[in-house]
Amino acid sequence: MREPVLVSWSGGKDSAMALWEIQRSGTYEVVALLTTVTEAYGRVSMHGVRRTLLAAQARAIGVPLHEVFLPPDASNAEYEARMDEALRTYGEQGVRAVVFGDIFLEDLRQYRERNLARIGMRGLFPLWKRDTRELVRAFWAAGFRAVVVCVDLKVLEASFAGRQLDERFLNDLPASVDPCGENGEFHSFVFDGPIFRKPVRFVLGEAVVRGEFCFRDLLSLPSTAEATEVG
Repeated sequence: MREPVLVSWSGGKDSAMALWEIQRSGTYEVVALLTTVTEAYGRVSMHGVRRTLLAAQARAIGVPLHEVFLPPDASNAEYEARMDEALRTYGEQGVRAVVFGDIFLEDLRQYRERNLARIGMRGLFPLWKRDTRELVRAFWAAGFRAVVVCVDLKVLEASFAGRQLDERFLNDLPASVDPCGENGEFHSFVFDGPIFRKPVRFVLGEAVVRGEFCFRDLLSLPSTAEATEVG
């Protein structure tokens, strides 16, 4: 019997790779994708992706979506309280583990593990300590496709937002930027790959600068419509 788990889901490449690794291990059953959404904007926290596309993504994957709504500029205490509430709901159903796509940030992993231990749960980290350049190449080799939806303007130009995460993107990255954006340099939205029953259709919307970040909006399309190729 497979162990039921949750996947901490941003919609980006690292969470997609973590989900894929967990699914193909044959050891676990993913009961839900757990995503934080900024309630005032109806968008995925940090990534800025619309809830409509998040829902389309979950449907294409075939795993239920559980949204945890946060106020804008939520404090750590607010984040932890709302996450605890969601996790305890699943804990009552026998779920004891949460999957994360973290790769090498030790302090973040320790933070997650402390919070989970407090409510009797543990974390699973299937990508931990993998070389990030090799990981992004494994992402492509598996057939995943993603578009960059947010960049940190302190380290990348705004023109990187809206580009497809491909070999050309990787080659254009400054040497100081992690190939997986593990330090928050960029965030992505995965729209196709081995975990998907069908691709998620979208067109690129406008680019919006908020503070030190540039977000590239994505607009959902009916499955019969033709999607715009991302650059």
